[in-house]
Amino acid sequence: MELVLNFLLYAATGLGLLMVGFVMFEMTTKVKELKLISKGNTAAALSIGGRLFGLAFVIGSSIANSVNIVDMLIWGAIGIVAQVIAFYIAEVLILRIKISKAVEENNVAVGVILLLLSLSVGWVIAQCLTY
Repeated sequence: MELVLNFLLYAATGLGLLMVGFVMFEMTTKVKELKLISKGNTAAALSIGGRLFGLAFVIGSSIANSVNIVDMLIWGAIGIVAQVIAFYIAEVLILRIKISKAVEENNVAVGVILLLLSLSVGWVIAQCLTY
């Protein structure tokens, strides 16, 4: 029974962290992807999907490498903040286009590069969350 309770605690906490990370990205981006997705914007869906998947890498790593729930929360939060910061630094250094405008105009190529950038940044951050 203890294993089931631990699973439920880690799963609920991990999903909660995923939602926190998602909200942080939504609050810090110029483009409101969810609104664009509701209008059928593929680039926005790719962009936000990549961010969620990148966050899932980070949170999954904090779950897999934590010694207890508090440790998981601390490293999960650090990972989320690092993901948000690293994504924006990479976006500024790599992409020299008006990203918000390109996504709003449903530029799928930009959506794909944002997806891949999010996954790449998330994977690197996730690998840093080990002992």
